[in-house]
Amino acid sequence: MKVTGLWDAERRPRKVAVGTFDGVHLGHREVIRGADTVLTFRPHPVAVTRPEALPKLIYPFEIKRDLIDGLGVDELVVIPFDKEFSQRSAENFIEEILIGRLGAEQVSIGENFRFGKGARGDAELLRSYDQFETRVVPLVEVSGETVSSSHIRGLIAAGEVDKASEFLGGPFLFEGEVVPGDKRGRELGIPTANIVPDDRFVSPGHGVYAAWAHGHPSAVNVGVRPTFETGRGLLVEAYLLDFDDDLYGQTLRIAFLERMRGEKRFDSADALVAQMRRDVEQAREICSATVTRR
Repeated sequence: MKVTGLWDAERRPRKVAVGTFDGVHLGHREVIRGADTVLTFRPHPVAVTRPEALPKLIYPFEIKRDLIDGLGVDELVVIPFDKEFSQRSAENFIEEILIGRLGAEQVSIGENFRFGKGARGDAELLRSYDQFETRVVPLVEVSGETVSSSHIRGLIAAGEVDKASEFLGGPFLFEGEVVPGDKRGRELGIPTANIVPDDRFVSPGHGVYAAWAHGHPSAVNVGVRPTFETGRGLLVEAYLLDFDDDLYGQTLRIAFLERMRGEKRFDSADALVAQMRRDVEQAREICSATVTRR
């Protein structure tokens, strides 16, 4: 998939899916289905228009890009969204961007998508243009619940990553740079790759999870390590099974599968290690089951 800035995109006949697509969840995937071009924004428009109202996002751009790539799209066109762009009217967006810049022959949006200054653009306005076909996708439901980014954020924050995956269409992905820790895990015989979460994005609720990381089954702790007084804030610690290389400075992507237990304080380091070893074996079983289901 080609990734192109808006002003570098060539005009050609396109089937364009437009949206912010935070999470690239099942509803977003239905909007994107059949499109050869995805048009999105960076940063999220609300970060510019109403930064105080911006929620924690599900995914950084790099994960969103990779998920869209996996949907078979030819080109991802990125709008560098800023104050100036936010002042464009909905009509200007249609005429100068969709038609003039991209050459859209079909435009696909979700039914609740709004665009243009004051969010005045909607499906009805798009349908008033005969230069392209307008495809409006209704909200998608899974097990009687509407798929939405806000609901998914809530599930992830509550630790219900397995439930969130049903709406995302795959496991919740998390990534960050591996940073040096206090070597506590190594001293306990269970060395971890440590990531300080970016506060702009949602993190799983405190607890211990089964996950895949760097191609390895993993046991991942998310929390503040209550057994030890470290003074740290939130930390994601991934123990990669059957792996002993150095990951410092690398970006580690973690696919969260299931929350195994909550975070708790142990009376001793020995009790903690015993529980951690049980967590490791449970994580191995859960990860093995996901391979079997594939």
